[in-house]
Amino acid sequence: MERSVRNIVLAVFVGLSASAFAQSEGGLLLGVEAEKKIDKKLSVSVEAEMRTRNDFKTMDRWKFGISGSYKFTKWLKADVGYDLLNDNNREKKEYYTSSSGKYVKIHWRPGYWGVKHRFHASLTGSVKIADFKLSLRERWQYSYRPEKDVTRWTWRVSDAAGNAVSDTDMRLDDDYSRSAKGKNQLRSRLEIAYDKKRALFSPYASMELYNSWAIEKIRYTVGTGIRLSKQHSLDVFYRFENMRNVDADEYDPDMHYLGIGYKFKF
Repeated sequence: MERSVRNIVLAVFVGLSASAFAQSEGGLLLGVEAEKKIDKKLSVSVEAEMRTRNDFKTMDRWKFGISGSYKFTKWLKADVGYDLLNDNNREKKEYYTSSSGKYVKIHWRPGYWGVKHRFHASLTGSVKIADFKLSLRERWQYSYRPEKDVTRWTWRVSDAAGNAVSDTDMRLDDDYSRSAKGKNQLRSRLEIAYDKKRALFSPYASMELYNSWAIEKIRYTVGTGIRLSKQHSLDVFYRFENMRNVDADEYDPDMHYLGIGYKFKF
């Protein structure tokens, strides 16, 4: 069995630190969003996003979402939303010994595209300190992956003594499907941002915890908003995602992302 060695690198961003591992990948995030303000308190928005992985070489996800937010006070707002995700699921190999113990087999599921539905609801509290805003967002999200028929191959690779055997026993598993699955998560994000009216640049830094009975992922982001005009703005950022207690069925390595987002307000 192959063993991998992870070299831990400490990265510090505005007082926040994270561990980056040798087995990480790089990716690109591109997003576009349109927001309509209904009144002083209520607004709705639609957005689209694409994401890559495998050091920018492989398309990873397309996302389309709609959301609404309501501002109760200057320091408290709520939002709800729905996202339609189309994910490029990674390939998966499973090794096991036959019941007779005479040989070793492999199940191989190639990568495939699959739809996922996601709903979320959030509360965000914030406080202004001089020209900076400190905020805490608590978000519940529910993700649902429908059942899907996918391709899976099975073949024998060695006998009980560890001797390699022919791959002539390779066969396609008929009627194999990946079962439906639902998942609840709590996402807690702490953010500090420069918040001055009509500033050209608005730098920020945040840390977000993904919790589902255990911390599954920690997301660190540093970036800046760029004000182009009253209606148009850009968001440029770097993000590191440190994977923790993730199910083998949902494996992803640690990820480094470069991101650019465009937002239009009307």
